[in-house]
Amino acid sequence: MDLQSFKASVANPRPPEGLALAVQALWWLAKGDWDKAHECAQAQDDKVGAWVHAHLHRQEGDNANAGYWYRRAEKPPATASLEEEWAAITSLLLAAG
Repeated sequence: MDLQSFKASVANPRPPEGLALAVQALWWLAKGDWDKAHECAQAQDDKVGAWVHAHLHRQEGDNANAGYWYRRAEKPPATASLEEEWAAITSLLLAAG
């Protein structure tokens, strides 16, 4: 799935089948459900989940908490806009399968 079809899928009531929890989190965030996105990111207990978790806390404006999760993900804190960061993370995770 590419970024364009992923974005189009947000019109559906549920995320596409077979997505990892971190990618589901990005889907729910695009749909406007931060709480469901947070639940999915928290449930993927690895560096990828931590990276998405960092983005979510950055989205809510909690930069201290976001910093913690960026460190857990072993990623530098983002400097791009929220939209650019979302697209970059989503594209990378979709390409990784």
